[in-house]
Amino acid sequence: MDLKANPSIKLKIVYQDKNVLAIDKPAGLVVHPIKPDQNDTLVNGLIAYYPEIKDVGDDSLRPGIVHRLDKDTSGLMVVAKNNPAFEHLKNQFRERKVVKKYLALVIGQVKDDKGTITKSISLSKKDHRKRSALLDANAKKAWTEYQVAKRFKDYTLLEVSIKTGRTHQIRVHLASIGHPIAGDKQYKFKRRPELAGLKRQFLHAAYLKLKLPGGKLKELKSELPKDLWTKLIYLIKNN
Repeated sequence: MDLKANPSIKLKIVYQDKNVLAIDKPAGLVVHPIKPDQNDTLVNGLIAYYPEIKDVGDDSLRPGIVHRLDKDTSGLMVVAKNNPAFEHLKNQFRERKVVKKYLALVIGQVKDDKGTITKSISLSKKDHRKRSALLDANAKKAWTEYQVAKRFKDYTLLEVSIKTGRTHQIRVHLASIGHPIAGDKQYKFKRRPELAGLKRQFLHAAYLKLKLPGGKLKELKSELPKDLWTKLIYLIKNN
């Protein structure tokens, strides 16, 4: 069964050429379907406006997709428009040559101004929808670096970069050091302060640097969306 195109899913394009498309994904949008008759994902919007992407890649449910963001994480994604570009981009992500930076607001005061988390990540034994950070040689290796961007009374704004791309990596790693991301319903701790009105995790993919097909280095940037920016301004005014 063919994937369904859905032109009602609007795409915010931040860069494109004949090989590559860069999108600023909104929160609340799933990247790709898990079954062919699903039509409410980013991929369904992609094939509506760029039908040639339908045959790109090695997975019919994820045409053109070389990396992903969680449903409620906003920010930058790159998509391949053709198969040579797909292989080019996929290799860069696999070889960890793409620079990926996120902004994350975490609960509590992070002690150190910067740090590195290298705990491996595996499926949670208690809940298959979640991941766990473990010191386990059999789990998948993961590498997260963070640097404090701004401190508040009950929160810390971090700039986070990742060298691996495990499912829920940033969310799991930050929770593992006692600082879950504000608004993260899956990895939150009990009896921790809630930021009023925040309806999703405060995590935004703000920066990508990669090599385009042809060899040119490209930097991509995305500003915080309104829902997160509003909460940040509130904290600044009430700090």
